[in-house]
Amino acid sequence: MSALTSIPQWEFNVSDETRQRRSWLDGFMAYPGPEGLSEAEARRNIVLLDRRLYTLWSLGENLIYAWTPAPRGLTVLLAPHTLLTEFVNQARGQAERRRRGALLEGLLARKEHWAPPEFEQLAAELGLEPQDVPLPFAPEQGLGLALVAALVERYGIRLVDDRAVILLDAVGFSLLSPLEQVVQLNSLSCSVNTAYAKLLDRQININFARTTTGDGFYIWNRMRGMAANVELYQLMQFILADNALARERAVGKSGVPQLRACFHVGSHYEFYQSEGLNPTSFSYLVGQVTIELARMIECALPGQILVGKFNTMMHDETRGGALAAIDSIGFVERTRGPLHKLNGLVLGGAEIDAIACYLTGGRAVEDGFGVSEFEIVDKHGRRHRVYNAKINIHRRDGAPIFLGLREEDLEGFAAQLMEV
Repeated sequence: MSALTSIPQWEFNVSDETRQRRSWLDGFMAYPGPEGLSEAEARRNIVLLDRRLYTLWSLGENLIYAWTPAPRGLTVLLAPHTLLTEFVNQARGQAERRRRGALLEGLLARKEHWAPPEFEQLAAELGLEPQDVPLPFAPEQGLGLALVAALVERYGIRLVDDRAVILLDAVGFSLLSPLEQVVQLNSLSCSVNTAYAKLLDRQININFARTTTGDGFYIWNRMRGMAANVELYQLMQFILADNALARERAVGKSGVPQLRACFHVGSHYEFYQSEGLNPTSFSYLVGQVTIELARMIECALPGQILVGKFNTMMHDETRGGALAAIDSIGFVERTRGPLHKLNGLVLGGAEIDAIACYLTGGRAVEDGFGVSEFEIVDKHGRRHRVYNAKINIHRRDGAPIFLGLREEDLEGFAAQLMEV
């Protein structure tokens, strides 16, 4: 189920042009809203709460660490960002340091609000005095708690361990002239926007964010859960497909980048930097998943798609949002189910008949193919397990689009085959 299916009716009253040309405020409109709340009321309440939080933020000096709803507003725990290190460093003994470190990790990993008794206990533990944020509406009725949590996140730091991230990298980028570099980045940005528009045509309203690496982009879905991560994998498919078509059409190849791509799920911190006097409208990621992706992309061949080895818990919408264990192989299998929704989309002037996505491997003893697991060693000597991915898009009146490399094309891939 996409995020679009759970948003209130007022989102569907907006014109297609308005929905596709999004501002920072529109990014919050994908969250579930209370029944009967009009778009105008939602926007007004978003701005009102954001102004209150902005005042507490004090130009980036403070962070909001936790919150709980009140009858007419919020109650928050506010402190300078230095609390994150001081709380642990001031502990006496290693055992107490580990306990405080675990408490902070649990605090930063929590996106939802706290119940009043837990909130009071947490305030006492951190030595903070709760502060009231008065509002002319009840949070549940005026915005919805999920949307409030998303707004509060702009003024804090969050630890996330179940979100997928894409890394797209332009091959040979550093060897280009500055003009060629900016043209290639613009081409890649256009492919990202085109892919998003394709998914939006099928009401897959992925709430994606991106940040540049210099040679490409990190891209992730602001929404979390199994469906959100599957939608991100679909976005990657269409970005790579649009890029492949653009390279076919290009008279010279210097204006359109040749890409290599990596997809992984792992832990990271999410935060909003200051831009002028405001927090940025988009977040930044730093943590284990970005480190893993950077090491993977260094070893990836031109045109290759790598999926990192992961095994984590995700909220599964097909099970009522319950947490479910999922690994890399199972996840790629899950991405196949929603692909039929994309049949009939026009790509490069021809309708899509079918999309096949899979992890490559040699022929198994029984009928069919296995999945090859590779190990790469980075420049620091650390080892990372990955899979080689393929995406084949078959079109009704056009040539198929083959993305990624076949198993037999991996000569030169600096990785050791570990098992099938």
